Amino acid sequence: MATLSVKPGQRFSVPDWHTNANLISTNAERQRSASHQIRQEARTLRNETNNQTQWDEHDNRTRLAERIDSVNRWKETLDKCLTDIDTEIDALAKMKEAAERALQAKNLPLDVAIECLTLRESRRAIDVVKDPVEDELHKEVEVIDGAKRDLQQKVSEAFEQLCLLQEARQQLNFDHRGKMEALEIDRVCSSLNVNSPNISFKVNPTRVPIGSTTPEQWDQYSQYNKDRAEAEMKASTELREAIALTIAQTNNELEAQRVAVEFALRKRIREFEKAYDELKWQEKNTLEEIAEMEEDIRRLEEDLRKKMWDLKLAHTRLETRTYRPNMELCRDQVQYGLTDEVHQLEGTIAALKQKLAQSQDALDALYKHLYRIQTDMSYKANSLMLDNKCMDSRRKLTVPAEKFVPEVDTFNRTTNRTLSPLKSRQLELA
Repeated sequence: MATLSVKPGQRFSVPDWHTNANLISTNAERQRSASHQIRQEARTLRNETNNQTQWDEHDNRTRLAERIDSVNRWKETLDKCLTDIDTEIDALAKMKEAAERALQAKNLPLDVAIECLTLRESRRAIDVVKDPVEDELHKEVEVIDGAKRDLQQKVSEAFEQLCLLQEARQQLNFDHRGKMEALEIDRVCSSLNVNSPNISFKVNPTRVPIGSTTPEQWDQYSQYNKDRAEAEMKASTELREAIALTIAQTNNELEAQRVAVEFALRKRIREFEKAYDELKWQEKNTLEEIAEMEEDIRRLEEDLRKKMWDLKLAHTRLETRTYRPNMELCRDQVQYGLTDEVHQLEGTIAALKQKLAQSQDALDALYKHLYRIQTDMSYKANSLMLDNKCMDSRRKLTVPAEKFVPEVDTFNRTTNRTLSPLKSRQLELA
């Protein structure tokens, strides 16, 4: 009898088989129901998230556009501010250069004033006086020194203000560059979309970078830079006005003092010319008086010689008549007449000698005073020459340097002259 092989393992019953089939069907339906539920929820989620994503992306794109507008407005504001501050820097630099030129221009008047004071130190004797010209020249030096101090102070203030303007400009420029970079970045971000080739996942993109600021701080920063630049520009404008006023005032003060000095010089020159003319007139009269005195002395000496001969004649007659013999030695009228003549001649000769001595003394006094007159004339001529040199030197203040030609040789202060015999005699008498 043959034996059937049986597959080893558990065998199930028919009810188990039916139960298993029912279980599979039930589970399939439940899984399909769950899957359907999930699919519905997924569709709902997709719809919701797509709408939210689109709205968020649109909202952020709008915010980017608004931010770009806001940054661009500040950039334009900073652009204008930079243009204004550059203009102000140029204007202040030019005004500073004008102040420096005005300061440099004060060297010539100072040199001229010192030259005039130095020239006038060559005055001699009685002409070395502290006159109004010297006072005005010293005042001119003080005015110039004060003007130079004021201008130097304004130049220093302009330099400091330029530094402040440059510092404010650098801050504006730094802020402006930041705005430019931010605009570029935000415009790039605004141009991106899901189809852009250069988008990717980033590591921790939601982190807050170090140094981040709030919108209020950002706005305050740019507003501070703008306000500071405007304040510095306002201060610069006021400084430019002050510099222009200082230049005008110093020029006016210096011009007024120049006029005062030259008025005093011209007045002093007229005084010297008047004094010199007076001395010239006195010299002429004195020379005429000397000539007349010398002529009178010559006549006195001639009369004295004649009287001496007359006295010799009278003496000889008297002496000769003493040799008359005996009774002829009579004191007659001739004797008395000759005696009276001798006495008269002796008195006349004594008077003539006395008058001759007085005339010689008067002539000597005339010569001495003539020497004094001519010496004082030389002092006046020297002082007049020096003041004319000062006037000529001061022409440099009103005549352009390229057109200035000295009218007087400043260095030729003396001349070699041969003294006249009259002058030599005066020096001997002195």
